Amino acid sequence: MDCQRCHKRPATVHLTQVINGEKTEVHVCEYCAKEKGYMNESEENFTLNDLLSGLFNYEQPPSFKGQPSKTYQPNKTLKCPTCGLTYQEFAQIGKFGCADCYKTFDERLNPIFRRVHSGNTKHNGKVPKREGGNLHVKRQMDHYKSELQRLIEQEEFEEAAKVRDQIRSLEQQLHHGKGDEE
Repeated sequence: MDCQRCHKRPATVHLTQVINGEKTEVHVCEYCAKEKGYMNESEENFTLNDLLSGLFNYEQPPSFKGQPSKTYQPNKTLKCPTCGLTYQEFAQIGKFGCADCYKTFDERLNPIFRRVHSGNTKHNGKVPKREGGNLHVKRQMDHYKSELQRLIEQEEFEEAAKVRDQIRSLEQQLHHGKGDEE
């Protein structure tokens, strides 16, 4: 692909910008990118750390000069009580110091996870059928058992009886080896 600006050199810089749902792509050579201000002489190498720092700080990475940045300014300095890592240090290195950092920085992580994982903030996992076996049926039974307990506490005995029958049906599936089917 040739540079969209000069049409002389191959495009080596590819920028994608999404503003209000409208996607704009620019494919330019390195020379034109420097000329337009997309990158500086000193900022030729854009690292993964730069990308993560940009995500964590809610700002544009430094390689995209000339575009407005939305810097996240914390109200107070958060510091992990276990390892002493501050949120600013985490944003710079992109790694946590210990497991307690997740709890300490929790309220600031969910917006980041939403951006990185297309809106999802909870990981449920996925087990392949051949490896999971009856796991799906067992999870469904656990769900029904907790639902049964709730219905009994609320004295909704007719609904509880229906759920009890569903549990029995799943137990029969487990005992007859039909639990692999979904």
